[in-house]
Amino acid sequence: MATASSARKRTGAAKDKKQPTIYTFTWKGVNRDGKKTEGELRGATVAEVKTQLKNQGIIPKTVAKKSASLFSNENKKIKPMDIAMVTRQIATMLSAGVPLVTSIELISRGHEKPKMRILLGTILNDVQSGIPLSDALRPHRLYFDDLYVDLVAAGEHSGALDTVFDRIATYKEKAEALKSKIKKAMFYPAAVVVVAVAVTTLLLLFVVPQFESIFAGFGAELPAFTQLIINISRALQATWYLFFGGIVLAIWLFVRAHRNSQKFRDKIDELVLKIPVIGEILHKGAMARFARTLATTFAAGVPLIDGLESAAGAAGNAVYRKALGNVRTEVMAGMQMNVAMRTTKLFPDMLIQMVMIGEESGSLDNMLNKIANIYEMQVDDAVDGLSALIEPMMMVVIGGLVGSLIVGMYLPIFQLGNVVG
Repeated sequence: MATASSARKRTGAAKDKKQPTIYTFTWKGVNRDGKKTEGELRGATVAEVKTQLKNQGIIPKTVAKKSASLFSNENKKIKPMDIAMVTRQIATMLSAGVPLVTSIELISRGHEKPKMRILLGTILNDVQSGIPLSDALRPHRLYFDDLYVDLVAAGEHSGALDTVFDRIATYKEKAEALKSKIKKAMFYPAAVVVVAVAVTTLLLLFVVPQFESIFAGFGAELPAFTQLIINISRALQATWYLFFGGIVLAIWLFVRAHRNSQKFRDKIDELVLKIPVIGEILHKGAMARFARTLATTFAAGVPLIDGLESAAGAAGNAVYRKALGNVRTEVMAGMQMNVAMRTTKLFPDMLIQMVMIGEESGSLDNMLNKIANIYEMQVDDAVDGLSALIEPMMMVVIGGLVGSLIVGMYLPIFQLGNVVG
């Protein structure tokens, strides 16, 4: 196998083999029956598209490159799920006996996103020039992380690249599904807060002042609750720019601190695990990611020590990253993994016992996959339960706020009616 350094030296010689950029063209023409027809085709040039149409028995009249709109595929970014789908396609083609270079070339030409076609074309050029696939992927860390590249390298060394790609695809698909569920769990409480604040603010800024002008002509003392609402409305009207500016500033400071301070990120990771209901979902999600990652690396032939390092990074939380780092240190010292996990006092007994059974039976990867399946199912059930709980809670919170404001505004009118009566 050629080394990465020697292979990269040959990259310059392969620049003339660079894959052409593929565009989407719209066309109009006449088919074999003499009927007008139109459609879209992908190709590098207008001449290439016309040749494709003629081969299909269509006489092209007009062929034009499709302009990229704001929401078209031309402007869409490469998402983790796109990488998962491409990985699954490569795994399927390799299992069917299609050569690696041909697989990448076919996927590159047929992908709907131009940015993905360019990315795959760059990787294809490197592979065609003799660079191992793992080394061709390594410069693109934004899309292929160290775990992905290390697994591909293990598959290249073992000669079972199709099996490794199948495991990577399964891992990526399940990881993205789990991430989506956790985001959903975090979204609902945030939505309740945002909607409640927005509705209350709008009422205080635009509705309450209308009632205040009506009450000014009553010439009577207002109820305490009504006066409180009016005072809050006045304060918000006078300082609304400070209110919204403070929110924007707080968000900006949080994002900046989260981006620049590892200590701040670790503290946030620690605090979110203590949030009722949400924290439990995050705990189970971290354990599912740890188990799935370690199972994938171990089954691919990656040493347990390296697998624990990858699993620690994939856990997605500083608390678990630190705990798994301690487990790795203890395992390197000769301790069994289940014993090292017990010393962290973070993992539940069921998980530790299943790991112990896997170690004693020699089927640790299978047992870890079962652990991941269990916790992924628990996360799914917890998110569904949270969704069912949040929807009525959102109605109660918003209804309570709006109802309180309405009652506060109508109290003087009720009292006036009693006086008149």
